[in-house]
Amino acid sequence: MLRICAINHNADLLTDIGLDRLDDPDIAWYWVDFNQPTDQEAKLLESHFHFHPLAIEDCYHLLQRPKVDHYETVHFFVLHALHPQKLSSQEVDLFLGSRFLVTFHFEPQPELDEAWLRMQEQPTSRQKGHLYAAYLVMDKLVDGYFPAVYELEDQLLAIEAGSRKRSIQQMMDDIFEIRGRLLKLRRTIVPMRDLLYRVVNSERIEGVKEQLFYFTDVYDHLLKLAEMIESNRDVTADMRDSYISMNSNRMNTIMKTLTVITTIFMPLTFIAGIYGMNFDYMPELKWHAGYFFVLGVMLAIGAGMFWWFKRKGWFD
Repeated sequence: MLRICAINHNADLLTDIGLDRLDDPDIAWYWVDFNQPTDQEAKLLESHFHFHPLAIEDCYHLLQRPKVDHYETVHFFVLHALHPQKLSSQEVDLFLGSRFLVTFHFEPQPELDEAWLRMQEQPTSRQKGHLYAAYLVMDKLVDGYFPAVYELEDQLLAIEAGSRKRSIQQMMDDIFEIRGRLLKLRRTIVPMRDLLYRVVNSERIEGVKEQLFYFTDVYDHLLKLAEMIESNRDVTADMRDSYISMNSNRMNTIMKTLTVITTIFMPLTFIAGIYGMNFDYMPELKWHAGYFFVLGVMLAIGAGMFWWFKRKGWFD
């Protein structure tokens, strides 16, 4: 579907207009949105707008990293939207000219719909021009990152609060799952942050300096998101290391207990082994109290070793 939003010099909105009228002198600027375009509509990027072939090729080959390419009169942006459940990236391509904005995406994007509706309903937004519309698109896309980051942060707090009621293995599984989801977010947020840094410090995009505070605001949001991602990754790393240490300490305690028990029974097994040998001439076999004497010796050895181990703190 092709959506066209044209603005005249009086900031009036013209929606019932065709592509052939976009170059009229009374049009101040326009926004064309290729929303889930058909093959025939997608060919207009070349046949009507005459964009650079490399930029058109990037529109078809998903998924590019967020970037900005400067051509002769057009600046080409690759932006990423975020799927709220899967946390997968969805590409949104943006062409920015001297008096136009063209967006191209194969998936429906609610963020773009919000920006589109705002341009239609607010005359003050239309008066700020096509650069402000580009800012709205970027701002809405970035705002869509926050719920996913906050949700993962809440999950980490829930894991930490319920750590006493769950097994270590369950918590480790949840932590590694959250780390994987944080990595997905990082692959989207960090390149977008670098992209906005280039936009804010760009000398090639005409008009950015006049509306710099808008793009700086988006950049600040991405800085905050990137810091939250790194902070949560550090928290998961600390929790992982703590649980691994707890599990190792638990295993060491178990092995220590088994070692102590085995050590106690070693001399007893030795004594029992001697008296279990099949010899006819063994002096102690004729003792009337020999059996009870040997049991007493074995009991004394076991109790003595247990007392010695406990004194050395091996059971603590």
